[in-house]
Amino acid sequence: MRHLPYFCRGEVVKGFGRGSKELGIPTANFSEQVVESFPSDISTGIYYGWACVGNGDVHKMVLSVGRNPFYKNIKKSVETHIIHAFKDDFYGEILSIVIIGYIRPEKNFSSLEALILAIQEDIEEAKRQLDLPEHLKLKEDNFFHLPEGKTNLG
Repeated sequence: MRHLPYFCRGEVVKGFGRGSKELGIPTANFSEQVVESFPSDISTGIYYGWACVGNGDVHKMVLSVGRNPFYKNIKKSVETHIIHAFKDDFYGEILSIVIIGYIRPEKNFSSLEALILAIQEDIEEAKRQLDLPEHLKLKEDNFFHLPEGKTNLG
C-alpha cells in the first residue's frame, strides 16, 4: 500500500444510519465523490489513523473502506469512527483524515454481536498503533489546520 499515509478531506454526509443506532459505534461518512477519489491500491478493509472535524482537536480513528459484507452494500463506502465522544452530529462539516496503517480485510460476520466485537477489537488495535512515536507525529501535521473560515464547504 504505497499510498499510506493517505491524506483525505471531505464533507461529512449522512450514511446508512446504522453506526450509532444498530452498532453503538457512530461513523462519519464521506460522499461518493470522495470515496471514488481514493487510490485503487487502498484495498477494502479496516485501517487506523488520525481525524479532525473542522478546526477541532485531532483524534484517533478507525476507518472502514469497502462494501460491508454483513450489510451486503453494493457501493463502496468510507466510514470513519473517531475515537472521541462528540456531543452533536457534524453533518456538513469538513472531516480531515490521515490513514496510517492497515488492521485487517473486511469480512462477513455470523451475527451483529460478532461484528460489534470485531469493531471493538479494531478500535483497541488502532489505539495501540497510534500510541507509537512514529504514528503520534502525524497527529501534529499541518494538514489538520484548515485556513480560517474553511470549516465547511458551504
